[in-house]
Amino acid sequence: MPRAPKLASFPAIRGALKFYQICSVITGVGLLLLCAEMVLKYTPLHVEVFMGGSGGFLWLAPVVEGPEGLESTGDGLNLSLGILVAHGWFYVVYLFACFRMWSLMRWNVIRLGMLAAGGVIPLLSFFMEARVGREVKTYLAEREAEEMHTRSERSSLTHAIPTENKR
Repeated sequence: MPRAPKLASFPAIRGALKFYQICSVITGVGLLLLCAEMVLKYTPLHVEVFMGGSGGFLWLAPVVEGPEGLESTGDGLNLSLGILVAHGWFYVVYLFACFRMWSLMRWNVIRLGMLAAGGVIPLLSFFMEARVGREVKTYLAEREAEEMHTRSERSSLTHAIPTENKR
């Protein structure tokens, strides 16, 4: 049976949960944008999204088959490539948030794998964020209530013990 988190770590757990939730939403949105970019590029549409350049503010440039695979024909800022790079780097931040949450809550390794999968399976990060948030908040509230109950029992027991002054 895994050990329970220490009461002293509850403020750190709350901070880690907030950080995880923010990272989870950002990673999920980035993954959805990445999926949309892949659909545009690798389906018969064969286009990439560009900003600026000869096509205007936002435009779609065709992708052609070259000697080294698909090559872009657009000029300006390649937003498709930007989405790919941004999601990749932010996934590393998301993994850090998952690891921090996992280590503070003292979960098993399978839970860490499920958290990490949220950044590579579309929409999973949104479901995991909601579930983890609900579970952690419930766990913390129950443990704090249990601790308060235990403390009140202890204090009522010490008041019942006669002392020298009360005799």
